[in-house]
Parts: sequence; C-alpha cells; structure tokens
Amino acid sequence: MSIQENYNHIKSQLPADVQLVAVSKTHPVSVIQEVYDLGQRVFGENKVQEMMEKYPQLPKDIQWHLIGHLQTNKVKYIAEFVETIQSVDSEKLLFEINKEAIKHNRKIKVLLQVKIAEEDTKFGLNIPDAESLFKKYVDGEFPSIEITGLMGMATFTDNKEQVRKEFLTLKTIFDELNKVKSLETLSMGMSDDFLIAISCGANSVRVGSAIFGRRDYSQ
Repeated sequence: MSIQENYNHIKSQLPADVQLVAVSKTHPVSVIQEVYDLGQRVFGENKVQEMMEKYPQLPKDIQWHLIGHLQTNKVKYIAEFVETIQSVDSEKLLFEINKEAIKHNRKIKVLLQVKIAEEDTKFGLNIPDAESLFKKYVDGEFPSIEITGLMGMATFTDNKEQVRKEFLTLKTIFDELNKVKSLETLSMGMSDDFLIAISCGANSVRVGSAIFGRRDYSQ
C-alpha cells in the first residue's frame, strides 16, 4: 500500500480521542511532508541530531515529540522547539530539561518513561522511582516542565498476553498518579501492538513502519 493508504488505514482504527504520533525516524523530509499534507501534525523522532536537521525544513506547526533515549547534554539542542519529550527516564534528565526550558522562557511537556518490559535493553524508570519523581514534580521542584503523563514500551514478543499484562501495569500506575495530579497522556503501543495498547487504556500511540513502511530510500 502507499503511504497515504497506510496512514488512512491506521487513522481508521484509532478512536477519536487517541493521539497518533507518526514516528518519522530515518525517513526523509519529503516523506514527512507527504504525511503532513494528509493532515498529520504530531511526529516522533528518536535522535536529537535528526530532529534538529528536519525541524527547519518542515512546517512550524508540527508538534515534535522526542521518543528515543535522551542524553542530558543534548537537551539544549531541542529545548527551543520540542513539544514533548516522551522519554524522561531519570531525575538528572528532568533537571536538565527544566534548566533549558527556563532559558527559553517556556514550559516543556514531558512524559515519564516507566520500564514495564522484561527486556534489559529497554530504558525507563522503575515504578518506585517514577512515583518519587512525580511527587517531587507535584511539590513544585520542576516549575518549567509539565509532566503530562507516562510512556512505556512492552517486551518485543509474540506473546500478546505478556504485552497486554505490561500495558495494564502502566495503566494502573497512570491511574494512581492521576489521583495525585491530573494527567493527560498514556503513551503505549507501536506499529505491532498499538491496538492492544488502546484496549488497555492508551490514548497516544507511536506508529512508524505501519505508516511509512520499512525504510528503503536510495541515498
């Protein structure tokens, strides 16, 4: 199918209240523009350098989400324009985002990335650390950031029940934190498991290959 057909197919499966983050990593500006022209405004990138290169070449009403692991020394490069950083996995990183947001006189939205997968390769806060960090935020320690929700990645496995269990774990944490301070976004699910994620309560999904296909562009 074409990118347009892929995009329309994904959109047709999403409830109206579920945000689609089109994961455009490794794809060229021309292809992102094509999806933008179909009405998409929220795009996700994994790497700071790639986001920096694409940002000036594309419409300014794009909401850029950084969804990959973020090193503290690279926050300064995207602090001026990034809409949401979905991958906050340490207090040190949150401090740095807050510091850079102050420099640019803006609030930066973030999601706390919680480790719910069994795989050792996945980044994320353990549950007690996520709860502790959220409490510090509620107590006013990071005035120039806004924690709008949680993000998590399930184990890469064909075992759908394991994936469902991990998503439901994150939904439970989200519900508990939401009692303390209202949260908006539960970001779970990618191309292979976003429908399971939605059934478990996700209201934001990160879909790349199911829209753009596997990257195969001549250089």
